[in-house]
Amino acid sequence: MSDDLVIGGKHYQSRLLVGTGKYQDFTQTRAAIDASGAEIVTVAIRRTNIGQNANEPSLLEYLPPSEFTYLPNTAGCYSADEAVRTLRLARELLDDHRLVKLEVLGDPNTLYPNVTETIAAAKTLVKEGFDVMVYTSDDPIIAKQLEDIGCVAVMPLASLIGSGMGILNPWNLQIIIENAKIPVLVDAGVGCASDAAIAMELGCAGVLMNTAIAAARDPVLMAGAMKKAIEAGRESFLAGRMAKKLYSASPSSPTTGMIG
Repeated sequence: MSDDLVIGGKHYQSRLLVGTGKYQDFTQTRAAIDASGAEIVTVAIRRTNIGQNANEPSLLEYLPPSEFTYLPNTAGCYSADEAVRTLRLARELLDDHRLVKLEVLGDPNTLYPNVTETIAAAKTLVKEGFDVMVYTSDDPIIAKQLEDIGCVAVMPLASLIGSGMGILNPWNLQIIIENAKIPVLVDAGVGCASDAAIAMELGCAGVLMNTAIAAARDPVLMAGAMKKAIEAGRESFLAGRMAKKLYSASPSSPTTGMIG
């Protein structure tokens, strides 16, 4: 049976979305993306050349849009107006591309989202026809508001961007997932493969990550590990875990009906 990730009406086989920043060079970026199996790659428009600088190497040469779905993002934006302008530029650079990642930051030290500005930007972008995947806090009320605005996916943080602290509040994530009618993806905070697997076992539709791969000792090897973790976590979720039973031992081999 098909178990595709569907975002904005388009189907994807991979549930791992990968960033393109912080690598040694574009060659390493390509190698890591290939190892991850990701089909959607996110690009910081304000930090990565995708045609803005004609005399510099362009990411488009290493990750052609014919092979990958680009997800331009607003990393480094601290207001709704700034984020909207950035994504309008991305739409022009990528030939009327509509799928975008919105993030509006509130603090340069923690990179925690400013949800008030995020909501304002989301309203504008949805009205202008963008398919908005939105980075937000793990507040279930805010997540629902962003869904009601018309975002195609909500992406609550697991922990702070680049922290590698993993999922600090699985209960809030579960509430968001249970109440959402659009895909919920963990964005930010994943540090290792087990973090990604836990997110998927909770029922997340996918995981978006960058630093966890790019900052690893061996980014390409870590990218492959993340691919396997996403797949294993998804299968575990679909299979349905056994119930937890405190002090209720049940041997792996039955004791009834034993020979002799």
